[in-house]
Amino acid sequence: MDVASLLTGLLVGALLATAVTLGVVALVARNRPADDGLEPVHESLDHLHRLLAGIERDRATAHGELREQMGTVGQTSAMLRQETAALVTALRTPHVRGRWGEVQLRRVVEVAGLLEHCDFVEQPSATNDAGAGVRPDLVVTLSDGRQVVVDAKVPFTGYIEAVQAEDVAVRAERIVAHARQLRAHVDALAARRYPTAFRPAAPFTVLFVPSDGFLTTALEAEPGLLEYGFSRDVVLATPSTLLALLRTVAYSWRQERLARDADQVLEVGRRLHARLSTLSGHLSRLGSALSSTLTRYNETVGSYESSVLVAARRFDDLGVAESPVPTPPPVEATVRTLRPAELPLPGDLPRRTGPAARDDGSPAAERDGTTG
Repeated sequence: MDVASLLTGLLVGALLATAVTLGVVALVARNRPADDGLEPVHESLDHLHRLLAGIERDRATAHGELREQMGTVGQTSAMLRQETAALVTALRTPHVRGRWGEVQLRRVVEVAGLLEHCDFVEQPSATNDAGAGVRPDLVVTLSDGRQVVVDAKVPFTGYIEAVQAEDVAVRAERIVAHARQLRAHVDALAARRYPTAFRPAAPFTVLFVPSDGFLTTALEAEPGLLEYGFSRDVVLATPSTLLALLRTVAYSWRQERLARDADQVLEVGRRLHARLSTLSGHLSRLGSALSSTLTRYNETVGSYESSVLVAARRFDDLGVAESPVPTPPPVEATVRTLRPAELPLPGDLPRRTGPAARDDGSPAAERDGTTG
């Protein structure tokens, strides 16, 4: 290669280098304003990146807690299934089923406000008119003395099987079986003739169904079950309906106690009036005696002044007496008459209407009228 060619190549390279340098400088000069404008965007992206990282950490923590809680729920559900299965197995036993019904019945009675041994008795023994011994779960005493028998031993194995059935046809079949079981129990209660064993008693027996769902499900299969029970003198009652019935009984007992207390107050008032009347008679006779005594006293004073005192004063005139005979003054006071009209007459008082009421001719009334 000659020198001319080398110089030409160096010149061309220098020119190209100069052109590239100038182009790069121009390009950098043009891009600097764009970079300055994108700086807030970069900062926002960095903030968003940090925010997303925090959210991811929180999500991972929450996911771990949720997994732990789901495990706890799973364990609880397993325990609940085991306990439910155990409860269902226990409720299939007649003794356990009857005891559960008795506990439910006792709770309803307590909520209604009845008092044991006063308003109801649990599991009393008696004999019906056929000579058979009976022992209902509860006997409620009404305010008029009559008794209502309540039985809580209800079969509901068919209901449990219906609830557990997954097939619709099987469920419907078990519901029908549940209704038949309840109907058969109605017949069994009617055959025991509870009302004849507890006299006086209401002419029906209450069949306590421990759950509203038991009766509602049975009525789905046999809508006339309630009417059938009425025809056999058996009333089917759930906790809600029995609670309303027992609250009515408790209210009637409270009213009976209030009426009994009112009768006692009225009786005490009648006795007090009779004694006041007797005392008024004594005061009237005492006033008459005092008035008669005053009259006799004044008459005696007048006679004393007109006859005896005149002779005694002659001793004064003769100077024989050391001191004159005093003259007794008359008593001008009058005895106030007690007016019986100020007191109500015995017939003006209301008479007792309770079972313990007595007429005016009873010995107690005669004693009250003569007591001073």
